[in-house]
Amino acid sequence: MEAVLAVVGTGSESDRVAVTGKVVKDEYYWVEQARNGDVSAFEKLYRANIDRVYALCLRMTANVAEAEDAAQDAFIQAWQQLSKFRGDSAFGTWLHRVAVNAVLGRMRKSRRERDRVDAVIDISPIPESIGDDADLRDLEKAMDSLPSGARHVFVLHAVYGYSHDETGEMLGIAAGTSKAQLHRARRLLAEQLTSHSGAFNSGAV
Repeated sequence: MEAVLAVVGTGSESDRVAVTGKVVKDEYYWVEQARNGDVSAFEKLYRANIDRVYALCLRMTANVAEAEDAAQDAFIQAWQQLSKFRGDSAFGTWLHRVAVNAVLGRMRKSRRERDRVDAVIDISPIPESIGDDADLRDLEKAMDSLPSGARHVFVLHAVYGYSHDETGEMLGIAAGTSKAQLHRARRLLAEQLTSHSGAFNSGAV
């Protein structure tokens, strides 16, 4: 699979545009070919979807390096789990779900690693820098500062348009919890945008 990703990275911009234009017509054919071990077919699926998957991972993690790793994990998992794609939805929709699971999996792993470190090392609290809030200059940065649970719900429901039932299913929470987290996200965003209104353009809200 790593070889697949290495080959994909060499494609030209014109190739990616051409692939994207044909994705609706050809994606099911590519999936069937990829299921049979056709690496070039999966390469086409990768090129057609990598930008959207990376954007989703970036919004969920608020970290470029983590988003890149999560996006690669998502495609590795997609390659391994192609037999589970039944065609009930668009391939891109199924891939979004795989990407969400990849992000959450990395977060759980990172949390376990931090817990192990904290158990053996006495870490003194690091004081907040006075200038930390100076970077809150637009809505994207305000979103990045949300607690992960609220941010994930806001991204999936408010940005990508998934229902609360779909959002809850992807995140492993109840639909009611998704609604509560969305309310929390909107409240925190409003508070941040109000508190730091001097750092935002008047039309950003």
